[in-house]
Amino acid sequence: MKTIQSLAPEAVWKHFYSLTRVPRPSGFMKPVTEFLLNFGKGLNLESFTDEVGNVIIRKPATPGMENRKGVILQAHMDMVPQKNNDTAHDFEKDPIEAYIDGDWVKAKGTTLGADDGMGVAAIMAVLEDNTLTHGPLEALITVDEETGMFGAFALKRESIKGEILLNLDSEDEGELYIGCAGGEDVTATFQYKEVPAEEGDIAVKVTLKGLRGGHSGLEINQGRGNANKLIIRFLREAVASYEARLAILEGGNMRNAIPREAHAIITIPAENEEDLVDLVQYCENLFNEEFAGIEENISFKAERTDLPKGLVPEEIQDDIINSIFACQNGVLRNIPSIPDTVETSSNLAIVKVENGLAEVKILARSASDSMKEYLTTSIECCFNMAGAKVEMSGAYSGWQPDVNSPILHAMKASYKAQFGEEPAVKVIHAGLECGIIGANIPGLDMISFGPTLRSPHSPDERVFVPSVKKFYEFLVATLEQTPVKE
Repeated sequence: MKTIQSLAPEAVWKHFYSLTRVPRPSGFMKPVTEFLLNFGKGLNLESFTDEVGNVIIRKPATPGMENRKGVILQAHMDMVPQKNNDTAHDFEKDPIEAYIDGDWVKAKGTTLGADDGMGVAAIMAVLEDNTLTHGPLEALITVDEETGMFGAFALKRESIKGEILLNLDSEDEGELYIGCAGGEDVTATFQYKEVPAEEGDIAVKVTLKGLRGGHSGLEINQGRGNANKLIIRFLREAVASYEARLAILEGGNMRNAIPREAHAIITIPAENEEDLVDLVQYCENLFNEEFAGIEENISFKAERTDLPKGLVPEEIQDDIINSIFACQNGVLRNIPSIPDTVETSSNLAIVKVENGLAEVKILARSASDSMKEYLTTSIECCFNMAGAKVEMSGAYSGWQPDVNSPILHAMKASYKAQFGEEPAVKVIHAGLECGIIGANIPGLDMISFGPTLRSPHSPDERVFVPSVKKFYEFLVATLEQTPVKE
């Protein structure tokens, strides 16, 4: 049976496989940091971390290439920890179980970590191969990109020396990205004092799962179901028609992942149980009908459970449900001058209601700073009217495209010479670290590219095997042809 390590190019796949053995969920960086430092030092290369934990490894130019501009190869070391509800996996201990399925590499019931493990693996391959031709190189492997781009935010000019930054975190081979969306987190909170359940009521747990989820930037335009939005539709009807009371609500766990699952515990009068179960079945059928062709096998089930110790007060319950129901989610508009590219969107990412605190987290994205402000303000107004406290955090600007970039022209010519076709030049609706790094270190010439990935941030994440070879060959050729220092 073919193994991942034997796929082409082996120089990349062997390092990707080694990364699947190292736990690296966002926020748990020590094992992978030590792994990368040991790798660099094992090659006798200058290897260190900056004050926030970014790993930097330097490799001198090959003889005759010392006059080339220095290149920073940049990727992030963390991965999104998502798993299916029926998968037993501890992301801080267990390796990722990757396998080959035709032309794709996938993981068993979890995210694969190709975002951005493929970028890190390609950097490791370049650093290890002394037969390549290149100018001065720096590997910049950042921490905690997925939870807030903390490594990029904290990067300082003195930490790196290069003039060209190649970000290896895009997800369509043959595309060069020269701009990206900015973003901002919006958090709405309600505080309340729990009240007891009504005498004679029963408790029911409803569980919604089976949605595809995915990347809240790259796949927000595909019309996929948002588990938080769908379960709120059910809850509003259950409250209005069957005297339901909310005790617990939980959906989503990553700000940049479209939520795939949600569950709630509610109480109802015992005589309404049958009608409530019918409503759950009706919603399951309705959701599958509404999302036919986009989602498959949405599951929505109800089961009896123990009475909760307390409920959300009725007036607060209504405010929570109504504000989440009304909150903007999905694409707000496309870029007027590029109609097929999303400009502004929001992801109703995380909802948690329990023990006197309701918290709702939304990630707003836009290539336009003014539209990002419009979107976050509209979300703030929605929750303010419901009496919530609203806070903004983690704001970052987009990366404005430079169509006259010298490295862009060099890479376009190189791709055409290698593969006989022009690469597509695009702006991506995702928060690449280029935007933040470029703001911290003005003047960098930046391009983002990578192999073909699908459904990052979900257990359906997969990488297209043939694209990895083209991506790596293109990277190697780019390093051979970097511009001369001025």
